[in-house]
Amino acid sequence: MEDQSVVDVGDVRLAYRAWGDAFGSPVVLLHGLGGSAGQWEAAGALLGQEWRVYALDLRGHGESDWPDGYGLELMAEDVVGFLDELELDRVGLVGHGMGGVVARLVAQEHSDRVERLVLVETPAPFPGDPGPAGRADGPVDYDENAVPAVRDQLADPGPDAADGLGDIVSPTLIITGGPESGMEQHRQADVASLVPDCRLITVPGGHRPHETRADLVAAHITEFFTS
Repeated sequence: MEDQSVVDVGDVRLAYRAWGDAFGSPVVLLHGLGGSAGQWEAAGALLGQEWRVYALDLRGHGESDWPDGYGLELMAEDVVGFLDELELDRVGLVGHGMGGVVARLVAQEHSDRVERLVLVETPAPFPGDPGPAGRADGPVDYDENAVPAVRDQLADPGPDAADGLGDIVSPTLIITGGPESGMEQHRQADVASLVPDCRLITVPGGHRPHETRADLVAAHITEFFTS
C-alpha cells in the first residue's frame, strides 16, 4: 500500500510517497528534471516488498513547494533535511537524471548518510549535453523556472565537478538505458571509472528504464542492495 505525506524542510514543504514496512531498511528515490515521485510508482511498489521506500517530489516539482530559488546544491540540502526530519540515519539512495546528480552530491558531501548509491541515466559531471529535457507535452506539474537553472548546471557543472566522484565511498551502481537513450552512454563508463567502488550495467529501455522496465530495474537495485 502506498502512503502519501508532506514534511517541512527549512522553508520548503516536500511531498513524498512511501511503500513497504515502516520498520524496513530505508531507500530514498529521486526523480529527474520535470518529473515527480509518481514516476517511481511501479518500481517503488516493487522495492517496497523488500524495503521501506520513500519517493520525494523535489523542490519545484509535483506536490512540493515551488520556491524562488533552484539549484542542484539546494536540492541536495533538501534531501539531507528530509533524512533528518524523518530520522533516517543511513539510506540506500537512488536517483534518476537530475535526481541522480542530487543523489551524487549527497553521497559526496554526506557520505555517512548513504549506505549505497544507485544512479539511473544520470548526467555525467562533465561539460556538454545535459541529456533529455523534462516532459513538456500538455500541462506540467513542475515550476518551469526550475528548468533553465538546473539545465545550465547540468550542461556546465564546473571544471572541478568530476573531482568529487573520488569522494564517493558508498558502493555505487550506475544503470544506463542503452542505445534508445538520448544521453551520451560512453560518459557513464567515464563516471564509473572515477568512482572508487562502482559497477555499471545497462537496462535497455531508453532514458527512463525505471518506468519502461520497472521490474528489471527494481530487481537490479534489490540485488545490489543485498550483495
